[in-house]
Amino acid sequence: MTRDSHRTRIHEVIRARLLRGEIGPEVRLVDHAIAAEMGVSRMPVREALMQLASEGYLVSTSRGFALPDLSPDRIEEVFVLRRLLEPHAVACVARDRTGDELDTMRLALAAARDAFGDVGAFHRGAEGFRNAWVGAVRNGELRQAIQRYSGQVQSVRFATPPDAQARRTIVEGLAALLAAFEAGDGLLASERMLRFIFDAEDSFRRTAGMDA
Repeated sequence: MTRDSHRTRIHEVIRARLLRGEIGPEVRLVDHAIAAEMGVSRMPVREALMQLASEGYLVSTSRGFALPDLSPDRIEEVFVLRRLLEPHAVACVARDRTGDELDTMRLALAAARDAFGDVGAFHRGAEGFRNAWVGAVRNGELRQAIQRYSGQVQSVRFATPPDAQARRTIVEGLAALLAAFEAGDGLLASERMLRFIFDAEDSFRRTAGMDA
């Protein structure tokens, strides 16, 4: 394989891990460790990590690459972006989704419900649901724009305490969104996603002490 092929493969592997929530804020991605894991030289790993950083998934630190450590103000700005993009995106998903994509969402929601008491497994299920609907967005530019702020979504998730009430709110929001997808109702999906984002923002603001 060429260096570009290795870079592309490594980029996709790490991005998939990020989107599945497998890389927490305490993790540092170091090029020589990944190179040893992947059986390649450090250069394509370094290039893949730098590409992920340019796309907003990671930031470079003195000890390797990591999830963005975003300030509350920057996270608030991305919530604004989410309110602009995601309601339209899910309306399109309600129109375009396939039976297989719906099945994937159902399985992810069931996994989150089944793992309710296991915070890590719960968040992996919720992230699986998000990945499924984002993957069903047919507009490639819109899909990539949403994926580029995945670092913010992960930062909010890891910053939010493992509160049972918050998890119930997430499950209820995802179930409501799934019902709109199943009904093929774009307007309803848009309304429910907007409500879901406002709920997530409210939870973050309480966690960050921004409601005072």
